[in-house]
Amino acid sequence: MFTDLITPPPAVDAAQRFAVLLKTALVEGRFVKLLLSKYSGDDETLERLTVRELLLRGERQLSFLWRHRTKDITKNHDMNEGLDLIAGLLGSQFQNAHLLTQGQEIQLAFSRKGKPSLRVGKVDTTAEVASAGHDKEKQRYLELDKPFWVDLGVTHEVKGERQLVPAMSRKWKQINKFIEVMSAALKSSPLADSPDVHVADFGSGKGYLTFAMHDWLASQGKQPQVTGVELRDDMVKLCGMAAASHGLDGLKFDQGDVRSYTPARLDVMIALHACDIATDYAIHLGLRAGAAIIMCSPCCHKQLRPQMQTPPVLRPLLQHGIHLGQEAEMVTDSLRALLLEAQGYETQVFEFIALEHTSKNKMILAVKKSGAALAAAEKRRPELLAQIAEVKRFYGLREQCLETLIQDDAALACPV
Repeated sequence: MFTDLITPPPAVDAAQRFAVLLKTALVEGRFVKLLLSKYSGDDETLERLTVRELLLRGERQLSFLWRHRTKDITKNHDMNEGLDLIAGLLGSQFQNAHLLTQGQEIQLAFSRKGKPSLRVGKVDTTAEVASAGHDKEKQRYLELDKPFWVDLGVTHEVKGERQLVPAMSRKWKQINKFIEVMSAALKSSPLADSPDVHVADFGSGKGYLTFAMHDWLASQGKQPQVTGVELRDDMVKLCGMAAASHGLDGLKFDQGDVRSYTPARLDVMIALHACDIATDYAIHLGLRAGAAIIMCSPCCHKQLRPQMQTPPVLRPLLQHGIHLGQEAEMVTDSLRALLLEAQGYETQVFEFIALEHTSKNKMILAVKKSGAALAAAEKRRPELLAQIAEVKRFYGLREQCLETLIQDDAALACPV
């Protein structure tokens, strides 16, 4: 949380102060990463820009990752050139900037009239630094010495040893936390004693979690069949080449969309940062395939908010837009959880580590029940459906995508 609002003196506006803080962080070696968002330029496909520091042929440079809707473009610049480029982008093409340093989290935002404002908050990085060594390191589920991590930019060679790229420390923590969650889910699922496990990772991107899942399942004595499904063809080719070059049998990457992709077999369905109703389509795919484990990290909850009619008792609370948005997110994911429970899954909604391209940090984990637990869940279905209907009535909701998809399946199975 931001602890103070900085009001710069008239001679130095917020944008100039931000530039000073950025340069100081680089000079002092405290820079972690910079994210520019809320793009307002002419390129309709450009979404955001992430800037990290790297060491290239012994020289410090700034690596610019331009995130487009269907591709990523990386360009490296020397320090001065990179800083000049950032200064030219702020306020002209990007209206928000989020700077993370060791000890500080800094945000620069431009209003509609172009007025900049700056917020600086303190970040306690002690625990994260400690987790990289000694006792915490023993709890890691993955090994850094695997050669494919070099191809993915997670590790690099330093004096003949593979070491974690400093800028990827947070990503490495996310990957291991994901596997930790998956490990617990697998033990409690019908897949616990299965010799092989078929996984589809939708929106696989650069394949960090896809490679991690394949590697971890193999280390557990399973025969993994893991597929990364991604819209961007360049990412599919990049990850496919890395998998092939290291002879990773049972790992492949396909170009496809969660709304139309149909796997032959699906035991574990993963869809992280799927925007709006794409999460509903992903969950629905898992349900139709009878997946034993469904893992989603929802993003961009847009469907319900325009429908919501604020109940009179909540109007004083929801009169502010930010609260209404948070309420819409809570209702959306609560309905998804209830629908999964009604389909015979043990469902949890909990906080996860936010991914680098979104601040959303919620995870929906559903593990299919079996035996007596499944029979008990089927008896509870009318009660759960009644709860869903009451929530919709309370907020005046007409439609929720996942519910509609499930109802359409039921209508096709039992035509009138």
